[in-house]
Amino acid sequence: MVRCHLSHLVLDEDADQQTVFISETGGDRRFAITIGRTEAMAIDRALRGQAFPRPLTHDLLMTSITVLGGRLAEGRIVDVRDGTYFAVLVIRQDDGSETEIDCRPSDALALLARQPGTPLQVADTVLDEVG
Repeated sequence: MVRCHLSHLVLDEDADQQTVFISETGGDRRFAITIGRTEAMAIDRALRGQAFPRPLTHDLLMTSITVLGGRLAEGRIVDVRDGTYFAVLVIRQDDGSETEIDCRPSDALALLARQPGTPLQVADTVLDEVG
């Protein structure tokens, strides 16, 4: 796994699909993932620190993880097949045990944006293929 970060988000309000760019931290490899408008807006709002009076879906999930005794330890983009990316969330419990939960990369990024400093890791095989 290679440490990466969300380098930028391209929003086009007239398009259904949006683009996020993931860059290797301390390296030259970079790739784009096309995501839905809703997920892009969730990432953008979190990056801007916009708060809402009631929790949005990603806020609800972050609260649920915490209330259930865990914390988001990292997000991982683990595979790409036929242009589709696969990711997992790593949830660490108070006792040190970890659980991996399958998710879309866009949802992982939306959660990571809500908890700055949480690592984004990308499999070497993914970077070798698309980076």
